[in-house]
Amino acid sequence: MSRNLLPLMVSASLLAGAAWSDVPRVAADIAPVHSLVSRVMHGVGDPDLIIPPGATPHEYNLRPSEATALQDADLVFWIGEDLTPWMEGAIENLASNARIVALMEIDGALTLPFRESALFEAHRHAEEDHNHDHDEDHGHENDHSEHDDHDHAHEDVIKADDHGHAEDHGEHGHEDHEEHAHGEHDPHSWLSLDNGIVWLNAIAARLSEADPENAGLYYSNAAVAREELDTLRSEIDGILDPVRGRNFIVFHDAYQYFETSFDFPASGAISLSDATDPSPARIAEIQNRVKEQGISCVLSEPQFDPKIVDAVMGGAEAKTGVLDPVGSDLEPGPDLYPALLRNLARALADCL
Repeated sequence: MSRNLLPLMVSASLLAGAAWSDVPRVAADIAPVHSLVSRVMHGVGDPDLIIPPGATPHEYNLRPSEATALQDADLVFWIGEDLTPWMEGAIENLASNARIVALMEIDGALTLPFRESALFEAHRHAEEDHNHDHDEDHGHENDHSEHDDHDHAHEDVIKADDHGHAEDHGEHGHEDHEEHAHGEHDPHSWLSLDNGIVWLNAIAARLSEADPENAGLYYSNAAVAREELDTLRSEIDGILDPVRGRNFIVFHDAYQYFETSFDFPASGAISLSDATDPSPARIAEIQNRVKEQGISCVLSEPQFDPKIVDAVMGGAEAKTGVLDPVGSDLEPGPDLYPALLRNLARALADCL
């Protein structure tokens, strides 16, 4: 080997190592969020996943490796405290030097209120009080206004007001959530394909602010991923079209974002949340709906006792199936998010 070539190779290696070390350490709360972040970071780095796919995000005890990932993070993406209220304290204690981004607070994201009833009425498009703003973060110009003080290492959650200006929500109190023990909004917002598209560009913007040298790649990855999700929308519509109008019941009310994205409403939910068992009165209400509407399908989830579904069916002829809202059996990474939504559509179509 040439004596002149060796020093050049060593220098190039050191420079590459320095560039890689400048890539921000990133953590994501659940597998679907981790998947979107992984897609945007493709070719640059890999985010850490805090909550494994098979775990229930509402209640979880961090393992040492997951606590370390939070502690080392420069940037943390999470759904927000409505999904993982326990994680707020972990973030404050372990990730005090990180930039925290709550995706449900992103301008343009769809948020839906909880449905308290066991039975759902048909989806009404006229209900526009769901904070759905289609003015998405599509470029650099919309996503840098909230960064006036870069000397402060911990940047609080950003939410835009009605005029598009950034507000500081770092002093979140819990009094706003006392009327609902489960939080203000339905937190299963990743099941909205529209939210996935909005979040991709917002993720790229936050990463670009932390790592300007790779901003072009982040935005390029996000643009390609949005095109992939647009294609996925057409694919899922094609899967669901043959069974539209058929009635189904889900185990717990986690799917209204998916229902809204694809105009495919459920008739009801056996349980209000995956943290509580349904009351006898709620089960009786669902049983009556199964009989009255001729429900075609009752869907459970991997972690729930199938005996509860059997009790609800009460000898009815409805088929049963399994929905997995977090991708428990999928490999974490950039392909998980589209596979998760596709699997939901296929499970529904197969059951109906």
